[in-house]
Amino acid sequence: MNPWTVGVAVVGLAVISVVTRSFFFISRRELPMPGWLRRGLAYAPLAALLAVIAPEILMSHGQLLDTWRDARPPAVLVALAYYFWRRDILGTIVLGMTVYLPLHIGLGW
Repeated sequence: MNPWTVGVAVVGLAVISVVTRSFFFISRRELPMPGWLRRGLAYAPLAALLAVIAPEILMSHGQLLDTWRDARPPAVLVALAYYFWRRDILGTIVLGMTVYLPLHIGLGW
């Protein structure tokens, strides 16, 4: 592949990305937005995160988990319980991995 073509493609994609992401900042005045849309946009980051994480937890090879011998659900349940108890992100990650790794590596789940 021609290096110039790759370079033009990268620069073009960067420009498109910057323009589309800064669209709301370019305007000199605030764009009117209904209240229901503002409330809905507040949940967009959580919905995007859930859309990425849920398949990783509940699916394997494109299929829903069909066995209880998978290390991910127990690790998630323990991590969620800890998070709602302490509200500590680092502890949630450490505890979730503390449950996940022995089950996954040690027991082969």
